[in-house]
Amino acid sequence: MSSVDVRELALKHALINAVRFNGKADVKAVVSKIFADRPELRASARQVVEVVREVVDYVNSLTLEEQRRILEERWPEALEVKRPTEARRGDVESLPELPDADRLSKLALRFAPNPDFYLHLGSARPAIVNYAYKLKYAARGKEAKFILRFEDTDPRTKRPMPEAYDAIREDLRWLEVKWDEEYIQSDRMNIYYDHARRIIELGGAYVVAKGSGCEPEDWKRLKLEGKPCSTRLAEASVNLELFDRMLEGRFNEGEAVVAIKTDLSSPDPSIRDWVAFRVIDTHRYPHPRVGDKYIVWPTYNFAVAVDDHLMGITHVLRAQEHRVNTVKQYYVFKAFGWEQPYTIHFGRLRVEGLKLSKSILKKLNLARDDVTLPTLAGLRSRGITPEAIWRLILFVGIKETDATITLSNLYAYNRQVIEPIANRYMFVRDPVRLRLIGVNGPIKAKLPMHPSYPERGFRFIEVKDVVYIQRNDVKVGVLIRLMGLGNIKITKVNGESAEAEFLGQDIEEARRAEAPIIQWAPPNAVEAEVTVPVDVGKVNRDRGLAEPAVAGLEVGTVMQFIRYGFVKLTGVEGGVVKLVYVHD
Repeated sequence: MSSVDVRELALKHALINAVRFNGKADVKAVVSKIFADRPELRASARQVVEVVREVVDYVNSLTLEEQRRILEERWPEALEVKRPTEARRGDVESLPELPDADRLSKLALRFAPNPDFYLHLGSARPAIVNYAYKLKYAARGKEAKFILRFEDTDPRTKRPMPEAYDAIREDLRWLEVKWDEEYIQSDRMNIYYDHARRIIELGGAYVVAKGSGCEPEDWKRLKLEGKPCSTRLAEASVNLELFDRMLEGRFNEGEAVVAIKTDLSSPDPSIRDWVAFRVIDTHRYPHPRVGDKYIVWPTYNFAVAVDDHLMGITHVLRAQEHRVNTVKQYYVFKAFGWEQPYTIHFGRLRVEGLKLSKSILKKLNLARDDVTLPTLAGLRSRGITPEAIWRLILFVGIKETDATITLSNLYAYNRQVIEPIANRYMFVRDPVRLRLIGVNGPIKAKLPMHPSYPERGFRFIEVKDVVYIQRNDVKVGVLIRLMGLGNIKITKVNGESAEAEFLGQDIEEARRAEAPIIQWAPPNAVEAEVTVPVDVGKVNRDRGLAEPAVAGLEVGTVMQFIRYGFVKLTGVEGGVVKLVYVHD
């Protein structure tokens, strides 16, 4: 095997190792993989190790995103080994079968957010569930597609946020939800106008307008009484002319609507002849994408029904709150003679301790990626992984009943994901300077990067006679084990400092005495501050000292502070290492 081939093999395994372990490849681990793949290379072990060292140095100089990109481009199968369903998402087969899925030649599902706010944990549910079904059936060889559709036809009441479109795309990519087609409803206005004319021609809709003989206020009263308005009974040509006058701007807001003919005797008044189009003053309320180009806008139910048909949607999976909308949309499908998609309604997802209401979150006016928010960007900033969210959503499933979970449920899934990749470091809150008496020369601590993965190696910290420990660990006269360093017994405490007798490094002695094992920090420790989210918009800050190595890690690294919890490095400011608390 040539040196070029060895370098290529080393690059592959270094990238795999780095992506698996948060951006840092280990020389020994890469060498072991190479020898496992090519046992004959053991005869040239020294040369192989030299090549591996060079390659690992190069790979570790890249960002985690760059490592993942190169791996996806050159060895995508390496990622697929870890991702049997394209995204390391657990078993999508656990979802129940979709109605008639086997009978249909192809399936189409969609996620259709209103870009009036950012995605949060609750809105991740329909995105993941619909995409998971696409994966489920595609894995069986069924033709299946997943559509992203921005539903932005309400520039007044649910005004779209210009920045939300890209933010939603970014959040979905982070979730590893991949769409096959994308549509934006504000780009499809002429399609809706054409279908408005057609449904009027078919006798399935009519216009309510000022001066038409069917006044808006009379129409509302008659509907409640279950009686028809005059234009409901008029010829299609009359209503088409009124619709054209709407498009020409002859009516102001509230003066004209297009109504869908339904059942005027329906026990639910909201279903009776519901509004399909209305006039919106876009000079006053311009749409963020198309400005004041249009003044007649389709309502949610009309645009959705038309798009679901034209896009070939076979199954609609959405929350229980849309049950009435499903009934309303039925009348559009019926008027056109279309087959309505199968619709499955699932219960609400409530998360104890989290506010998931868009209206509430908007009022807080916090940054999208604020670590106290349940937005996907906020969860990402905090250190919650996409895989944890997938596991949680698939566990909840699509039951009709409401589901209530706690943050501890999410943290438990996230812990499963990050525990294997998070290396261990020591952090001391509220530090007390501890002088060690009886130390003969420098002593060295040997600490594993991760106790379950010895191949990642160790870090060595040398101290002379001073360390720092937490104030609440200062206990006079008790045998204490300084993790990886030695045994001590504290003899004196004086305010911010203390003294301890150094008893040696025999760990068996500590075990026999059942001595508590505590973390510590060396004299050259770095100042660290951990932001701890406690509620939406509220945080606490824990200050202390961390191992010097923490300051050299890549921003975004998730690690575990021993006896503290998982934290994510966010940067270094003024010599202080900044981190955010993920969970315990």
